[in-house]
Amino acid sequence: MTDRPLLVIATGTFPDPDAVVERYRDRCALRVADLADPAATYGAAAVVVATHALDAPALRGLAPSVRAIGRTGVGLDSIDLDTCAELGITVVNQPGYGATEVATQAVAMLLALQRRLPYSDRFVRGGWQGPFALTPLAPLDELTLGLVGCGRIGAETARLAAPLVREVIAYDPYARRLPPAVRQVDDLDALLDRSALVSVHSPLTDATRGLLGRAELGRLPAGAVVVNVARGGIVDEDALAELLVSGHLGGAGLDVFGTEPLPAGSPLLAAPNTLFSPHVAAYSERSMWRLASWTVEDLLGWLGQGGIEHGNLAVRGSR
Repeated sequence: MTDRPLLVIATGTFPDPDAVVERYRDRCALRVADLADPAATYGAAAVVVATHALDAPALRGLAPSVRAIGRTGVGLDSIDLDTCAELGITVVNQPGYGATEVATQAVAMLLALQRRLPYSDRFVRGGWQGPFALTPLAPLDELTLGLVGCGRIGAETARLAAPLVREVIAYDPYARRLPPAVRQVDDLDALLDRSALVSVHSPLTDATRGLLGRAELGRLPAGAVVVNVARGGIVDEDALAELLVSGHLGGAGLDVFGTEPLPAGSPLLAAPNTLFSPHVAAYSERSMWRLASWTVEDLLGWLGQGGIEHGNLAVRGSR
């Protein structure tokens, strides 16, 4: 390995790639390139991607010199991890870079929807109506918040929300330890039966795809609010829209969607008491720089010392 390994940043990964190049020019060579170009990764030790799809053909099309991939984010569903393992390519992602930002977005959406702010805003703009137009409206501190998944972001959501609600419960079969303010339930049905507020924080896997379908959403108490800042494929969007229109659900906040951008014909767009954001929950100026620097530093750490400081080794390949 040379003293200054070459890292290729996929086009569109960072809003300001020049700043990243300048920051790390003494420790590595950084090149921004379109990975669809067969010559893009020639001589590179690692590549850096955001949500770029790296399926088996794309991975096999990388230069043989590529030994690591840095995913600037949490989800790994866009990368074929089995092929990475087969090829000996290490994959590093960053589950913690924007935990506070995502949790803040989740809580903000929960509060706005539970207080029916989208309705209230419309009333002011389109014809004044008094408070009885918002009924029934339960006090927040009488409600249970259910977390579907309680890793870093779920735990931070619990920390922010616990002082505001009656209790926080969570369903996460993989969690080794939950925060003191969170009570674990045995199964998803138990969580759904009790939760007037639901916030989704699971990764998208074969096990969680479609986890909240029509039957599961239908178990929620009447008027319940659902927020998803994790991955769009976890929630059945057609069922969600149907239950919002019927009035069984009281609101939904989504930062993520099964198809992004959200198609113009999505039934969600006509559903009442909804809040949408374009997959930006993790964004802040500091979190974006944290994400860029942590990804580059972890790749350099792996290539040089065989260890990482900030993220997660999703696949441990050869060095």
